[in-house]
This record gives sequence, structure tokens and C-alpha cells, in this order.
Amino acid sequence: MTEVRVPTLGESVTEATVATWFKKPGDAVAVDEMLCELETDKVTVEVPAPAAGVLGEIVAAEGDTVGVDALLAVINAGEGAAPAPAAAEAPQSAPAASGGNAVDVMVPTLGESVTEATVSTWFKAVGDTVAQDEMLCELETDKVSVEVPAPAAGVLTEIVAPEGTTVDASAKLAVIGGASAGASAAPAAAPAPAAAPAASADVENAPSANKMMAEKGIDPASVTGTGRDGRIMKEDVMKAALAPAPAAAAAPTAAPRAPVAAEDEAREERVKMTRLRQTIARRLKDSQNTAAMLTTYNEVDMGAVMELRNQYKAEFEKKHGVRLGFMSFFTKACCHALKEVPEVNAEIDGTDIVYKNFVHMGVAAGTPTGLVVPVIRDADSMSFAEIEKAIAEKGKRARDGKLSMAEMQGGTFTLSNGGVYGSLMSSPILNPPQSGILGMHKIQDRPMAINGEVVIRPMMYLALSYDHRIVDGKGAVTFLVRVKEALEDPRRLLMDL
Repeated sequence: MTEVRVPTLGESVTEATVATWFKKPGDAVAVDEMLCELETDKVTVEVPAPAAGVLGEIVAAEGDTVGVDALLAVINAGEGAAPAPAAAEAPQSAPAASGGNAVDVMVPTLGESVTEATVSTWFKAVGDTVAQDEMLCELETDKVSVEVPAPAAGVLTEIVAPEGTTVDASAKLAVIGGASAGASAAPAAAPAPAAAPAASADVENAPSANKMMAEKGIDPASVTGTGRDGRIMKEDVMKAALAPAPAAAAAPTAAPRAPVAAEDEAREERVKMTRLRQTIARRLKDSQNTAAMLTTYNEVDMGAVMELRNQYKAEFEKKHGVRLGFMSFFTKACCHALKEVPEVNAEIDGTDIVYKNFVHMGVAAGTPTGLVVPVIRDADSMSFAEIEKAIAEKGKRARDGKLSMAEMQGGTFTLSNGGVYGSLMSSPILNPPQSGILGMHKIQDRPMAINGEVVIRPMMYLALSYDHRIVDGKGAVTFLVRVKEALEDPRRLLMDL
């Protein structure tokens, strides 16, 4: 007998609600086949089978609230593993190589809280021969791009989800025929239906979905359920809440499109927003709607940092194998200032303020597909060289679209360097649930009055945007002054002053 328990739910999450059981007692299950879905106040978590067998008792029924590591069900040993689908079940669009089996290509694990993706590119066509682990296609989620390798060698006989298709986390993407003997197929999951049936009166919706519909005043009849039997899930309500208003009524958050002359319309190009761009837009707007955001400014003389960098950059690169940039100085200065003003490194959770006794520094990076914020974990305990190496590695992975979900979660404060694009001044937007973000800008020679004389100095404007709900003006100004002091005299960092 094997126990099925609640997995780790994520940072600060201690309980969940059993939303949907995909299996019932007596059903045969395969290893890693999805048994049930849990909902927390932040994410939806799928629970896979830890072993093959027959599902015995279900201890936690749909609607039950369970804690971390609570017992959900038991799997009994038996004739158990759900059989792989026969090759005949998959319609063949191209002849399969003889002497092999059909293997389904499934959507891989997308990461915590990610429930669907869009097929962006197919690298292979139907009829192509593929090697095991050769890249077949690329999926795009609202946070990262995911490459899908071939689970076995053979011939690509069918593409179930063409480019542009939105698929859920358990959907089938394609079929490989003529797979070599011994190649194991992932347990088949039924392809997501093109449109989930509307929830009927005798189908119980997810508790969190009912709560959200009541809070937002959403009619259940207007929500399309994607759960089992048309069950309405929390994500369905969120999508309905974000959906644009009908054409008859102008959307309250966006002005109607201005009339366009026919000859101008013919010269326009309409491109659908990527899922990443849609998420960026939604999160930034949510940040403005939620936080009491305010920005305070200061300026810093970068002469001391530039002189120190020029003096040691060759030795630094020779010893550590990475260039000495400005970001390590700013990271160190911010970590130093956050110790004195901890509320800038905190977040609001309901009616509580959560102070972080560590600094996970988010470093905003522009990529061809949009802005992402990889996180340098425990930056406050890292050396200059460790920070530079981490920033270089994360930046490259961001540009290549290789960042994982874990690499973009858990940040406590963010640095945004608009100066690399020539920005002289800006007001950065908070990256929720963080309460502070520092905007760096272009270094520009300006005349400054120093000791009664006008001299030319390399100056940079700094902008700290902060959540005024927990950060007072005094704290914000103090933070910026400490950053300025540390950069204008880097020796203060060594002396912890």
C-alpha cells in the first residue's frame, strides 16, 4: 500500500482545498498519473500518483481542506498500472516505422501555478524522423518558454496541437510512431476538449471559485468551466473577471479604439500579444491598482565607483573570470541600506507585514519577448564576484528564454537599470508583492557646485518607488541616502557604515 499525501504547497502556504479528483476508488493508475487537484489561495497544485496500482480509499474528498503532508488517499498494489494506449488509438497522419509502438508526446511540467501554455513553434513536421530527446516544439507560458523533447526515437506521425493552440498542463501534443522497443510512454491523459461544457446545476464548483464569484458579483452562467464535467475552477473566474466587456459597452479600463480610415487600416499590422506580454501588462496594472505607490528621487556622483572599477577591473576579471560592472556595487549598496530600512524589503500579507531577514534581489532584464525579473537569492551574503557571476548567468538565460519558474520567484527587492537604454529619469513600477524597486539611470556629466566651485561630475539620478502603505517617506528617503553614501564612498561598505 502506498500513501498519497499533500505535496509542498509553496512559500507561506499551509493548507489547500481538494478541488477535483480525476480518479475514483477501484481505478487503475500509472506512476505520475494525475490523481487530484488542490487549490490554495495562491496556486493550483496537481497531485501525481507516487506508484502504480489501484486507487483504494480516498481520505480527503472534494471540498475538504487539508494541510501540508496530510493523507489524501491510498494506492493498493495490483494489476495496477494503467496500460499505455495502443498504437491503433492514435490516428496516423503518416506511416509509422515498422516494429515499434506509438508514444504520446505530452505537455511537460510547466511549473508552479502555470496551468496552460501556447504552442509557439514546431521544429518538426509530420513524417519527420526524430531522435530521442531531440527538440520537437516550443511552448510559451505567461512566464517562460518550455522546449519539448522527443520521449522516444521514431517518426512523427501526428501533431495534435498545431502552432497557436492553447493547451493545458496534461494535454497531448503529438504522436511518435515506430518508437523503439523499451521506450516508455508517459501515461496518456485525455486531450483537453476544445470547449469545456457549461457547468450544470448538479456539478459542484470549486469552493474558491464560488467565493470569488460572490465577491466579484460574477454570474456563474457567464463563466466557462474547465474542470471535470464543466466544473468552474478559480482560474476560470479570474479569466472571466479579466475578460473584456462586450462590444456594446466600452471596457472600463481601456478607451475604445479610435476610428481608422480604410486606407490607413490596410497599412496596419495586427499582432496578438504574447502570453508573457499579457502577464506583464496585467501585473503592472494590478500593482498600480493595489499598492499606494510613490516615488522619491536623489542623485549620486558615480566618480568614486568608476575610479575604483577602472583601477581593479583587469585584476578582477583575471582572478574571477567575470567583468566588474556597476550592478554589483548597486546590489551591495541596496543590501546595506535594506538592513537599516527593513520595511522596504518587506511585504504585506493581509493585515500582517512580513519582514524578510534576507535579500533575494530581483534584477530586471529586457528580452526580445518582454521584461523578466530573475532573482539572485541571498544576495546580501554574496561577494562582488559572486554577484557579477550570478547576474551574468541569469541575464544570459533570460535572453535565451531559458529561465525556469523557480528563478523568477521569491524576490524581495528589485533593481531596474533603464540607463543601459539611455534613460535619464523614470518612475519604476513595483513588482508585487515587493514594496520597493530602485530605478538606475544613465550616467551623465553635469556641472555640480562642490566647495564653492563648479566642476563636471559623472552623475546618475536614482528613483525609489515604494509602497506607501508600509514605507513612510522618512524610510524611503533614508534608504536612498544610504545608497548614495555607499556609492559615493564605497569604503563605507567595507566598514559597514
